[in-house]
Amino acid sequence: MIAIRADLLDFTAAPPWCSADAGGALRLRADHWLLVDDAGRIVGAQTDDPGPDYERHDHRGRLLLPGFIDTHVHAPQLEVIASHGAGLLDWLERYTFPAEQRYADPEVAAVGAARFLDALLAHGTTAAVVFPTVHRVAAEALFAAAAERGMRIIAGKVLMDRHAPPALLDDVIEAERDCEALIARWHGRGRNRYAVTVRFAITSTPAQLAMAGALGRRHPGLYMQTHVAENRDEVREVAALYPEARSYLDVYHRHGLLHERAVLAHGIWLDERDRALLRDTGAQIAFCPSSNLFLGSGLFDWQAAVDTGHRVTLASDVGGGTSLSMLRTLAEAYKVQALRGTRVDAWTLLHAATRGAAESLGLADEIGHLGAGTLADVVVWDWAVGAVAAHRDAVARAAADPMEPRQLHARVFAWLTLGDERNRVATYVAGRRHAP
Repeated sequence: MIAIRADLLDFTAAPPWCSADAGGALRLRADHWLLVDDAGRIVGAQTDDPGPDYERHDHRGRLLLPGFIDTHVHAPQLEVIASHGAGLLDWLERYTFPAEQRYADPEVAAVGAARFLDALLAHGTTAAVVFPTVHRVAAEALFAAAAERGMRIIAGKVLMDRHAPPALLDDVIEAERDCEALIARWHGRGRNRYAVTVRFAITSTPAQLAMAGALGRRHPGLYMQTHVAENRDEVREVAALYPEARSYLDVYHRHGLLHERAVLAHGIWLDERDRALLRDTGAQIAFCPSSNLFLGSGLFDWQAAVDTGHRVTLASDVGGGTSLSMLRTLAEAYKVQALRGTRVDAWTLLHAATRGAAESLGLADEIGHLGAGTLADVVVWDWAVGAVAAHRDAVARAAADPMEPRQLHARVFAWLTLGDERNRVATYVAGRRHAP
């Protein structure tokens, strides 16, 4: 058993939209011990010394949060992060597809999966919805590496049977056989869950999309992940390939791919009917601000999502995104929304990357908050690193009541804006500390 001492911060509900007042949804327990049992589950929190039965990890004066949940990221794309000068479709051809071809090699896939998951943990992310590649061996390597680390990973072999290099193409029969084998071996094994993984409508034929929808109906509990309406050129290409569909999103709906476990990245170029369809099916948009800015794709309208009532989570989308750090991702999300005229608060941003993501994925009984019974996927952070951030934090702490929600918001927003992976002190997965 372990006990971790820090300032514990999480959410018991969704905070009000765009308000520095958390509306009672925020739970701050300053200078508390978080108690974790031998099974890696949180049993409670207290101010009293936990006693000699617990291995004590004293991080007093630091911040402890639930581990971040990244709802859209590409494992093989660490090799192409920060590649220059391309929009989405050109970027795939020039950088992404060549990198992904190398993952047909089992050794490359195994080394790449380990590097990727260790990097997630080093950035404070303890759970993720992940694209590997089209190769079955790449999915196997990712699931195996996640099981070794005890991580919550949702992933699946990527489906692509057209408009990609021959080395990255499968066919409907082969892809279905590989998916069935992966589901049988990995779905529900440890903390792994399988996602039917459609690259996007451009790289799948109608027959493959129909097969993907059938897989989900045949195996209740599977997730689905894909991309939608990221780039205007992409939207036009999908319209040409699927003229019978009302919209890009409707392509997926027609093939039975929209449901409460569907995670669709981007969703920039949607209309009101699309947003209503997301709401009615329970599907979520993974907002990828860093990637959207870097590739010049557009500015996601979070306010419209709130007005319609569909779910939004946050994602790094590395390698289109420029960092695995969810802190950097949240700061970029603030900037994107500011450009749209909306000033998102720190509470909304943090909730969307912790409890909000867990609830959207149906995993709030396991992760995303610090409630009793959840697994201790938690991260300890320094409030400030470097002279500028330290001074800004000191100003925030000098407020008349630094723990009053609005004053605390000023401090947390500064941490969120100025922080990154250098602020991370320790990552725990199911109560086990990850090294380094």
